[in-house]
Amino acid sequence: MYQIKGKEKIFVYTGPDGSGRKTIAKNVATAFDMETVLSYTTRSPRHYEKDGEDYHFITDETFKNMQAQQEFLESVEIDGIHYGIREQDVVEAFKNHDFVYLTLNPEGAEKLKKMYGDHVVRIFVYADRDTVIERHKKRQDSEEVIERHMSHYNETMSYKGSCEHAFENFDSPQVSYQVSELIESYLDRNLTVTDY
Repeated sequence: MYQIKGKEKIFVYTGPDGSGRKTIAKNVATAFDMETVLSYTTRSPRHYEKDGEDYHFITDETFKNMQAQQEFLESVEIDGIHYGIREQDVVEAFKNHDFVYLTLNPEGAEKLKKMYGDHVVRIFVYADRDTVIERHKKRQDSEEVIERHMSHYNETMSYKGSCEHAFENFDSPQVSYQVSELIESYLDRNLTVTDY
């Protein structure tokens, strides 16, 4: 398992699918030159997703091989779909950055927290049920996809209290700004004050 050093931190964005976690994560990352680590998944890309930008889309067989080679730092299965974070990707991301970020479901977020404790900061981004459904429709997700995600909504929301920070995403630019301020506070905490 990769050993996190000194002031290295992993910011994990979690919350209901359709709450805008990825949008906010991307907005915030540009302000801080933060590197993202993409998950590998066995599901098919949605029409607005790009391989290597949103996820690494791979076959079940490739996933199983990677698992057998113990390449994943953590992996989960949800509704028969596999998701995993490759350890080597985390190692590479930390080569040039102190802060990296991931977008994970609560199960993945919890696993990383157990592994790395205070080095993992969980940011829970959520919206009410109606807003989430509306956002799914806006991005033209199929009824089946919407239903699948909504079936996990309550369970996902129950994780909010376990996270270090939570933001209701009613306005992405506003929330991106609030999250940026939060990350700024972590940067400040890492500054060493020396007496001249």
